[in-house]
Amino acid sequence: MMKFVKINGVQVAYAEAGTGLPVVFVHGFPLSHRLWEAQLGELQDVGRMIALDLPGHGESESRTGAYLMEQVAGDVNALLDALEINTPVVLCGLSLGGYMLGQFCAHYGSRLAGLIFAATRASGDSPEAKLNRDRLVGIAQNAGVNALVETLLPKFMAPDTYQTRPELVEELRSIMQTASLDGAVGDLLGMKARPDTFDLIAQIRFPTLVIHGTEDQLIPLSEAQRLYETIPGSRLITIPGAGHLPNLEQPELFNQAVREFLGQL
Repeated sequence: MMKFVKINGVQVAYAEAGTGLPVVFVHGFPLSHRLWEAQLGELQDVGRMIALDLPGHGESESRTGAYLMEQVAGDVNALLDALEINTPVVLCGLSLGGYMLGQFCAHYGSRLAGLIFAATRASGDSPEAKLNRDRLVGIAQNAGVNALVETLLPKFMAPDTYQTRPELVEELRSIMQTASLDGAVGDLLGMKARPDTFDLIAQIRFPTLVIHGTEDQLIPLSEAQRLYETIPGSRLITIPGAGHLPNLEQPELFNQAVREFLGQL
């Protein structure tokens, strides 16, 4: 059952399961808390698993304008306040959700017990990537969110997964279609505006896990290697055969890595 809280002027939806160490899962663009259902279901015995819908996604209200990474971090921090979580937490961010982790560390690092970077990177967009963000904004504004979803779908999964697991493709499609136009466009503009955060993540002194699929078509494995090399004492786990959503494509392997990481905290 979904729950709702008001944070920074927007009603935000979230789901949770389990008790103990709080672990907050932050989805990417243009997804929702449903991306994390396998984690909430299978990991609730090792902590309090929480997954939110960022504004403009899933069942949360929308905002207008660019959704900057500082705002994402501020919303996650406000969620912790609203849930009266005063003990250290683990944040797990995937793609866009991972882009904001450096900002969260810089502004709210005292709240952290650990970090999980999933299918993400610290580098900003290249000029070509910025142009592609603009192209995707145009698709969303001119043809709608569903057209944007169909453009993105083939790249979000490993090619083999996309070709052989139509039920998973349909599940992902249904998740992505819940994004509002404002939410999708705001994400794209915010991701386009984000700077490199290597200077921020180099200062991380929390236990850190980096997880990446070997078949990620959107963010190459080399970006995960750079995170691992930049964050002191971090650990890198690769998920064979997984694309940009390793927790959805290979939930058993993803959950095993997270479980082992949490067990060491």
